[in-house]
Amino acid sequence: MINTLRRLALGSLLASLALPLHAAGLPSKVEQSLKANKISTQSLSLVTVPLNGPGSSTFFNADISVNPASTMKLVTTYAALELLGPTHQWKTEFFTDGQLKNGVLNGNLYLKGGGDPKLNMEKLWLLLRDLRANGVQQVSGDLVLDRSHFVQPQLPSFNDDGGDSNKPFLVAPDSLLVNLKALRFIARTENGKVHIAAEPPIANIRIDNRVKALPAAKCPGWPDVRYNPVTEFDGTNVIVSGQLAEGCSSQTYLSLLDHPSYAAGAIRAIWQELGGSIQGKDRLANVPSNARLLARAYSPDLVEIIRDINKYSNNTMARQLFLSLGAQFRDPVDQDDGKAAQRVIRAWLARKGITAPHLVMENGSGLSRAERVSAREMAKLLEAAWQSPYAAEFMSSLPLVAMDGTMRRRLHKTPLVGQARIKTGTLNNVRAIAGYSRDSNGNSWAVVAILNDPRPWGASSILDQVLIDLYRQPKISAQR
Repeated sequence: MINTLRRLALGSLLASLALPLHAAGLPSKVEQSLKANKISTQSLSLVTVPLNGPGSSTFFNADISVNPASTMKLVTTYAALELLGPTHQWKTEFFTDGQLKNGVLNGNLYLKGGGDPKLNMEKLWLLLRDLRANGVQQVSGDLVLDRSHFVQPQLPSFNDDGGDSNKPFLVAPDSLLVNLKALRFIARTENGKVHIAAEPPIANIRIDNRVKALPAAKCPGWPDVRYNPVTEFDGTNVIVSGQLAEGCSSQTYLSLLDHPSYAAGAIRAIWQELGGSIQGKDRLANVPSNARLLARAYSPDLVEIIRDINKYSNNTMARQLFLSLGAQFRDPVDQDDGKAAQRVIRAWLARKGITAPHLVMENGSGLSRAERVSAREMAKLLEAAWQSPYAAEFMSSLPLVAMDGTMRRRLHKTPLVGQARIKTGTLNNVRAIAGYSRDSNGNSWAVVAILNDPRPWGASSILDQVLIDLYRQPKISAQR
């Protein structure tokens, strides 16, 4: 009887050692940091899980539904890696319904968008060069844009601070997204005169230059050059005011046009620089079934796309990717590609054995008041990604602490430089981190820390403290 009890006690002890330990509360320094910044502990959700070594897991407010801000991009990009594949590409194509003779295309020129998240000016220039190389010099008909690739959801507009709605990070997705719809304005002072140019030089963007030239002086970090766009019946008039010293310059990015106007304007500007002309008007229509392919361009592989999304928290590209998932797996039951993406991602998570009752996805970027997840659900996703065949591709898309992306300015002069790959998230009432970090023993952890608070000031220092505490694991002896 005594031997039996001993065996039962030993079995219980071994079983308890095999289970992960769950911390009862927050690390003391994290709690102190919260207190110092006057933020309630109940505003923080925290999960840390060891992935390849010993350690005690931490679960604090882990099952509360919270707004993850841009850490939601981890769900979208990891799902895309496994569902679309790391080598997935998007295509953009020129078609015609006419005949080419002696350099003149007698018919319409169609541009069909395929949802490419990274159709920048360089890629568009190369595509138009290819069109020129195929013998097209003049187009007698119209420039026709086909934007039918996505079935667009009707979502509320989002502007977190209620300020300038022309900010490029607020650009919505589109089947024919060109250069993230960004206009770059360059102001410079030379010989007592201020010069202002816009790139690309779209014809219906007019500049009213009212900037005052000043004598030579030290150039400020934030030049006093202000842009006020005014929409008129035949284009957009940009009133530029302020002052700029001799020899100084400034750059500003704005999104002023709708998708068709920007795409058509950029195409015409580049085509004119290449010596071509389009005689007809700009309009929208689908490519006819009997149209002939003239030129085609492919996007970079998905691996490069998710790197741009996660390193620099690109909202428009994330939303573009989310809709691409929906378009790829669209079903007749889906109202739009947003609903299709939600269905597909939930089914994918279920196949992986991840239950996520708190997960709410609206656009897949985190630039939303509606999106939700729990810290435990996000940590489970990170654990699954760690085991994925594409773990290396996923992890390499995340910002390296103190080195690049949205983490490049944080945690300098700490042992964490280059030791963690962390996606950040920021909204007015949200500060978040999620990703992977190493401890002082070289072991890797999944870490999720999400703060939802009306006044999250100083919250970045709290989240940095989470990573510092995680790094400071007790030293493990080489001999046991």
